[in-house]
Amino acid sequence: MSSGRRPAARRPVFGKRTTAQQADVEVRGWHQIASRFSAPALLGRRALAQSHVVIYEDVFASGRCRFLLGDLIALADRDQSVLPRLHALLEGVCRDLRAAAETTGELAPLSQCMPGLYANRIKNGGRLDAWYLHQDLPLTLPGTGTTITTGQLRRYTLTANGRDLVVDLPAIIGRTRHALNPASRWLTAITQGDPTEPNIADPLCWLDFEHAGRNTLTGESANLLWYLMALGGWLVPRYQPGTYQRTLRLALSPHTAPWIEHCTLAKTDRHISVHYTWNTGIGRHAALTRALDHLATPSDAFLQQARAFLTLRILGVLPPALLSSEDLLLVLIKAAECNNPTTTLGDLFNPTPVPLTNRAERSDHRASQRS
Repeated sequence: MSSGRRPAARRPVFGKRTTAQQADVEVRGWHQIASRFSAPALLGRRALAQSHVVIYEDVFASGRCRFLLGDLIALADRDQSVLPRLHALLEGVCRDLRAAAETTGELAPLSQCMPGLYANRIKNGGRLDAWYLHQDLPLTLPGTGTTITTGQLRRYTLTANGRDLVVDLPAIIGRTRHALNPASRWLTAITQGDPTEPNIADPLCWLDFEHAGRNTLTGESANLLWYLMALGGWLVPRYQPGTYQRTLRLALSPHTAPWIEHCTLAKTDRHISVHYTWNTGIGRHAALTRALDHLATPSDAFLQQARAFLTLRILGVLPPALLSSEDLLLVLIKAAECNNPTTTLGDLFNPTPVPLTNRAERSDHRASQRS
């Protein structure tokens, strides 16, 4: 005879499949920040034949969250009424980082921080060496019909938007390696470790804990700022479309991107002149501006501290061999700007907000409201 009771509804879950070792790191990271940051409930862990699965509450299926930061930015690009919600999310992110500094902040050597985003990329023979020093990539200068290599570029003077730069990759990488040596000391705190657009949900909930633990606060800020400036609205959707589609819920296409308006070459003088525009959508510009206001003050002191971390994000995320010559030149210009002692934060982060005018693209927002 039936008791008349309905079986309890199953809680929606999300399973992160990984290796046993990475699952240990993930679970340990969650435990370090779950009492401090808003995070999904950790429901368990399962060992399979070829992998381990860390099981979390599915915050989207449960209705706790609706979008990711990257989705909210794309919606605000299309509809400015989303901007207050975007501002609130960015302020929550910055508030959490400030609170982490206040409650768990301490000076510590880089060797005591989570290594995933830094150690293997900057070490001798690591990613930056393999990508930029152990290969000499062809670089066709836009509009000139001339191809040089990334190694030859250091023998040229490059003027970008009226400022003289030297794109000397061995020197840039050497300075970055020196600044980020394991014994270097930084202000650190217990944080999520990878504050990027796919890892922050709205309303504020932090996701993905493989880098959670003690991290440098300057590195956290640099990571978020460069993702907002370049990776989220330009490089990842353009060169890793599968990752972009997989990690965001809406994955709306960016409607604009940085581009080189004019490039000239004086061969005799070995002088390259470039004028570029760093276009972004209205929402992305607003998100970056809000993050800069909260995380990068005072601006001169922040940039002095953040140069090495920013350089590692600029050069160390996407393989340069994947990029078109124009896009690679823009990336190298930003690395050179970052390492030029006369560059200000406003010179480095200089996006131009471009409103969306295509009505067909505006319909993306209306469609998302119905989903």
